Amino acid sequence: MTSRRDGQLISVPGSKSIANRALICAALANSESVISNCAPGDDTEAMIAALRILGVGVERDGASVKVAGRLDLENVDEVRVDAKLAGTTSRFLTALCSLRAGSSVIDGQEPLRKRPMLELHSALRSLGAKIEHLGDDGCLPVKVSRGRGWQAKISSGANISSQFTSALMMIAPYLPSGLEIVLGDEIVSRGYIEMTVGVMRAFGAQADFSENQIWVSPGEYRGATYGVEPDASAASYPLGAVAISGGSVTIKNLSRNSLQGDVEFIDLLARMGCKVAEVAEGLQIQREKTEALRGVRVDMSQISDCVPTLAVVAMFADSPTEISGVGFIRSKESDRIGDLAGELRKLGANIVETRDGLLIDPAPLHAANLETHHDHRLAMAFALIQHEVHGVVVRGPEVVSKSWPDYFGALKTFYKS
Repeated sequence: MTSRRDGQLISVPGSKSIANRALICAALANSESVISNCAPGDDTEAMIAALRILGVGVERDGASVKVAGRLDLENVDEVRVDAKLAGTTSRFLTALCSLRAGSSVIDGQEPLRKRPMLELHSALRSLGAKIEHLGDDGCLPVKVSRGRGWQAKISSGANISSQFTSALMMIAPYLPSGLEIVLGDEIVSRGYIEMTVGVMRAFGAQADFSENQIWVSPGEYRGATYGVEPDASAASYPLGAVAISGGSVTIKNLSRNSLQGDVEFIDLLARMGCKVAEVAEGLQIQREKTEALRGVRVDMSQISDCVPTLAVVAMFADSPTEISGVGFIRSKESDRIGDLAGELRKLGANIVETRDGLLIDPAPLHAANLETHHDHRLAMAFALIQHEVHGVVVRGPEVVSKSWPDYFGALKTFYKS
């Protein structure tokens, strides 16, 4: 059994969600941009590599990235870009490349080829882009290029992935009449759409989002000096470590004014019995190990990336937890309901899958080997268990390179040896 260090100030990486949005805007911008605190990890590196292949000058110096902008949309050369395992990168690049006169092949590694893209491909085709599936329909690889004309309005569901909507939004300033997007009634991960609006505005775009409608005016992005916020999803792991093992941690430079909806995870831990506050240095969480950790009932549709973290924390509570509203996360890097539940059951956890979530009833836990299913969020959440349950092995831990390459090194600062 290990205990938490008291009063630590923890730095988490920059948000890859924000960084990839900023990189798209900067690539299209009419002048140079500098992006600071740019996220490390495979997803961001895949985006940078793809932009270079597309002809955009990108220079990285540690966490600072200089982007020359002025992507040549009239270039007729065919290019091929590899999104690796990055869903966000592949979807944003597919939309970006639909602006090009020349064709672009978007591909990725085998697990990414299995992830659903049909809604995005159909929406781009409806807008006027040329879309050719080179494999299974609605999946990668796909060949895209500019069509002969663009529509100014589209209706789109938003109950599968906000990344599809964000991808359309970011190219909208470069459509002749801009774009109006009418979403369905069920909007999952609404905060990510609001994040996209915030990043676009920082680069000079005119964009609005109200109820279920989005408006983007025609125009162009301007080069900007842009600082990426700390990753609120990544922050869930040190926050979860305190909830499980006690102690005190402050997430440096993260505030409640974040563009990221996942910042609300800290308030969810407050409902479970942790003490939280916003201090000068960032967001702080405290818990005495002797104090009860309560289960909760929560719709996590707006903070779905934090589901694995909460599921792990819930196993150490003194009452059941019910997570709902997240059926769509079955199509993430892994089946984040089925795979998550299956692995945690190996520990003796009492977990039941529901149509759109999980029921977790705390039970005694024991040693087990846990598979990560190529999913960085499962790997990072499972690692928190190792400090409370002897003999837990996380297999495939290198997958954390997707978003936080030094995660396991950072864990050593979370806990006493």
